Amino acid sequence: MIKPYNILFLCTGNSARSILGEMLATTLSHGKFVGYSAGSKPTGYVHPLTMRIAKELGYPLEILRSKSWDQFGADGAPKMDFIITVCDSAAGEECPYWPGHPATAHWGFPDPASVVGSDEEKWQAFKKVEIGLRNRIELLMDLSVDQLDHLQITEELRQIHHKASK
Repeated sequence: MIKPYNILFLCTGNSARSILGEMLATTLSHGKFVGYSAGSKPTGYVHPLTMRIAKELGYPLEILRSKSWDQFGADGAPKMDFIITVCDSAAGEECPYWPGHPATAHWGFPDPASVVGSDEEKWQAFKKVEIGLRNRIELLMDLSVDQLDHLQITEELRQIHHKASK
């Protein structure tokens, strides 16, 4: 059994996008990746529509929570191989020190939790982010990351966002 790669999705509030990344990386990769998520200023709750998608994916709801990125820089935290920011505000913030110098990239998405409109419009905003993250994670799963060096992995992570955005 090959050791899975740990991937941390960061956002500001850690209620929607980053948690969707956590769930999708873990469920889609069949053990290749373990997804984690955190925020610079966590809201303290997981958005109900994020929970709805988690339920659809069969992801364990009891492990979902909004948390600070500080816990992933602390002693004893899982070592991250990849760190992906998914919101523009988190991409511009001063991040904590990450042990092991993980490969980083920015895969920005509009915040579905901020959508004002009908329940259907809100749901569609969440589904759009889910599909966008799903596409990027599937491209990441196709990479032979064990055969690439740190700079190549970082470049590939960045290229994935551009490829999937087209």
